Amino acid sequence: MKKRIYRLIFISGLCGLFSCGPNQDSKIIWVKNGIDLQLNDAMVEVDLKKISISKIKQMPLAVMLDGQEIPVQKHGGKLYFLMDFEPNETKKVSIQIVDEIRQYRQRAHAELSRKEGGHYEGDHYLGGQFTSVSFDKMPLNHVDHDTYYRYEGPGWESDKVAYRFYLDPRNCIDIFGKKVNNIVLPDVGLDDTEAYLQMADWGGDIFKVGTSLGIGSVAAFHNDAVHKVSITDSVLVRILADGPVLAEIQTNYYGWQVGAEKYDLQSNLSIHGGSRLTKQKLQISGNLETLATGLVKHDECKYLEGSPEVDSEWNYIALWGKQSLAGDNLGTVIFFKNENLIMTTDDELNHLVVLKPRDGKLKYYFAAAWEGEPGGIQTEPEFINYLNRTVMELNNPINVNY
Repeated sequence: MKKRIYRLIFISGLCGLFSCGPNQDSKIIWVKNGIDLQLNDAMVEVDLKKISISKIKQMPLAVMLDGQEIPVQKHGGKLYFLMDFEPNETKKVSIQIVDEIRQYRQRAHAELSRKEGGHYEGDHYLGGQFTSVSFDKMPLNHVDHDTYYRYEGPGWESDKVAYRFYLDPRNCIDIFGKKVNNIVLPDVGLDDTEAYLQMADWGGDIFKVGTSLGIGSVAAFHNDAVHKVSITDSVLVRILADGPVLAEIQTNYYGWQVGAEKYDLQSNLSIHGGSRLTKQKLQISGNLETLATGLVKHDECKYLEGSPEVDSEWNYIALWGKQSLAGDNLGTVIFFKNENLIMTTDDELNHLVVLKPRDGKLKYYFAAAWEGEPGGIQTEPEFINYLNRTVMELNNPINVNY
């Protein structure tokens, strides 16, 4: 009898050690920084399909590191959290089911705010109040500066920088420089007077876009010319994620006119806490073979271009100099995959990257680094160091061992 009892205890112990059985409520994973650099706020993406925890889709989850809970976000079948790493460090993390959704400090945010309760008179929307929405179809009669959208379209931000894009035929991306590390966009543009064009305690609009591509806006490159996403049949916008770790906006452009053809384009813009980078994921229907993006030209800036390397998946074009509306230093950059690159070129307004989608899909990143942000990059050598570090990080994302 004693022999049998000992054997049962031993088997039970193994199940606890290796989390076997259908009712397990935790999982140990290992996450590794594979480069010889110290990393702060590195994004860890965990595929929930690879974690065998009962009811993982329905229940709230927590992430534990060294006995301490760290902020986490469940989104799109994945778990997202941020970690600091020493060079080449591997960390042990526990993912656990918890009883209730945790509340964490918000470090990423996305929003769209439109007017309700007013009406159009000509090209202006009169009256009404701004209301935040998670979905909207752009009105067919909407034009720029008609006051229908707060600060002219959707906005997204991390605790380092904020961006917006004009939800109208201009369809280009602008930059809000931030002097603070907290979330600011919910309070921007509420008075409907474009006061954000003036520098405030939190920061302000620091970028002159005009009719250019701004920073990282998507376009087609057709017949040796840039075609912005201007003429469409309809445009739908969704806020897919609103922090605390990751924010994401999805925009569907239906019937985008390029030359004599029409295409459907889906754009997913996302940002995470602690980062300046916006990720742009595109999917396009039809046989459009070239897309383009770019940076608006500024005379007082130095143009920087990475050197293609055989062992580097990612590359960049960038500008550094006094391109901020405040007259101070601002760095802008686009990171792209070498395998997608057709050419870098320019036109009257933009430095361009012409890219080839693969199976209708394309991904690139863009970022703004303003010297006025807390702890901001101050010099060209610092900016170049940031560019090269970011290429290394993109080449070597955090590895997750399940």
